[in-house]
Amino acid sequence: MRWSQAFIPTLRQDPADAEAASHRLLVRGGFIRQLMSGSYSLLPLGRRVAAKVEAIVRAEMNAIGGQEFLLPVVHPGEVWKRTGRWDTVDEIMVKFRDRRGVDLLLAITHEEIFTLLAAELSSYRQLPQLWYHLQTKFRDEPRPKAGLLRVREFTMKDSYSFDVDQAGLDRQFDNHYAAYTRIFRRTGLEPLAVQASSGVMGGSESVEFMVPSEAGEDLIAVCRSCGYAGNVERAASVPAPVEDAPWDGPPERFPTPGVRTIAALEAHGDFAAAGRQIKTMAYVVDGRLTLVLLRGDHEVMEQKLIDGLGTQNIRPGHPDEIREALGALPGSLGAVGVTGFPVIVDPALRGRRNMVTGANQDDWHLRGVTVERDIAVDRWLDVRRVEAGEGCSACGAPLEVFKAIEVGHIFKLGTKYSEALGARVLDEEGRECPIIMGSYGIGVGRQVAAVVEAHHDEAGIVWPVSVAPFEVVVTSVAADAGTTAAAEEVYRGLLERGIEALIDDREERPGVKFADAELIGIPFRITVGPRRLAEGKAEVMRRQGRVTEEMALEEAAARVAAAVIAER
Repeated sequence: MRWSQAFIPTLRQDPADAEAASHRLLVRGGFIRQLMSGSYSLLPLGRRVAAKVEAIVRAEMNAIGGQEFLLPVVHPGEVWKRTGRWDTVDEIMVKFRDRRGVDLLLAITHEEIFTLLAAELSSYRQLPQLWYHLQTKFRDEPRPKAGLLRVREFTMKDSYSFDVDQAGLDRQFDNHYAAYTRIFRRTGLEPLAVQASSGVMGGSESVEFMVPSEAGEDLIAVCRSCGYAGNVERAASVPAPVEDAPWDGPPERFPTPGVRTIAALEAHGDFAAAGRQIKTMAYVVDGRLTLVLLRGDHEVMEQKLIDGLGTQNIRPGHPDEIREALGALPGSLGAVGVTGFPVIVDPALRGRRNMVTGANQDDWHLRGVTVERDIAVDRWLDVRRVEAGEGCSACGAPLEVFKAIEVGHIFKLGTKYSEALGARVLDEEGRECPIIMGSYGIGVGRQVAAVVEAHHDEAGIVWPVSVAPFEVVVTSVAADAGTTAAAEEVYRGLLERGIEALIDDREERPGVKFADAELIGIPFRITVGPRRLAEGKAEVMRRQGRVTEEMALEEAAARVAAAVIAER
């Protein structure tokens, strides 16, 4: 490709709204352009990188027995109604009707449609199956940001496994784990595999692949001692214990005029320190008011509540319905003496005594509360967000908590979708049984952005050879006939050796050419100029580390080609 004929609209300045390095550099380098919030066009350079990521994904999926499909983006709403997801995930779903009044939606994922196809299977002899595609999804994210890291429209590789028993699902899950590890290594990423929530997809075991990065929106908890790792939506820990002072007798009311927060209550004395308070939160779960209790210095992780209760139909209670049910507004709530409403309690409150909590009367609280004596606990459930420094639930060592980018997610779905959509086969004994499924996803655009986050410097992107838009750029720094001819010869030599080369034949100053080449991150640059040409030499720069060396002009194409091939 000749740079003079290519569409590579590089920019000198960062886009005003870009915070993440990948957003900034992919826009400046002419890889992407925003169409609207959360929607980006891939320009030729961006498409070349994405195509390489897709090729790696395809190769590794095919290596574990994957068969590629291409399913529609627009789905009939009736199918999603059968699985119950038409209403439970509608906050991110774009729904509409066609001219006949039929409910339709834009695909946020493809479990339902692959399961419909699997319903054509009839015997265990046809299993296992592994099906995948690379297709567009649309999720109406409320806060798209950071370029390709959080978008509304994106391409995802989603694959689905179909087995007759749990052992088969376990094998497919392990095969995907290994394939994902190879995919990430080949694209230049070193993610951590962490325990995760299955979220709206449902299912049991769930693993996310996370690349540590300040640009990430997920938080993960990691133990450097034993290797435990989990998304904070799922992670467990051992909080620092709190020594309770003795208290004899029943709870005692005391006035707290105007107190509505944990911090304001702490001002009443050491007995009301945050770690000695019971925080009472009111949620509506499947239409029923439910109290959720945890320590005053702890924060609720709502995804844990959703996963633990097995429903997406959860929301915070409204003040008017809370007052009607309990007689007080948030800030004065408690569960002492409460009946008729489920009470969910975080295990960090187990065994606690002489605690402080709301009295279910505005401006009044109770002290001297013993949790298991004074509160009718319906269920103990870990709903607490893990914090850095707390003990690892596996070995007790302190946990680290840091930001990360999710680049892949694998789920054991079980039979949720096959039972809802009638995907059943006859087993060896001739008994009909639902197919056991797994679901496995990688976002292509996010993978591209994550590579940039992991591989860049102050001058621009530093692409690994495996996903670079071009592998070598030949830069001619003079317009005289001799220099032009020599650059063309090197360029042809690269093409003849199967190298993806770009020749910068623009009428631009050398500084502009060098800056653009470094910005877009081509792994190798061969510079041909009059001074070195007079000595029969060319300069070769390796983009990673910006290391340069001189070599004989006649050897440049062969030597650089060999280096590229070794790194593919």
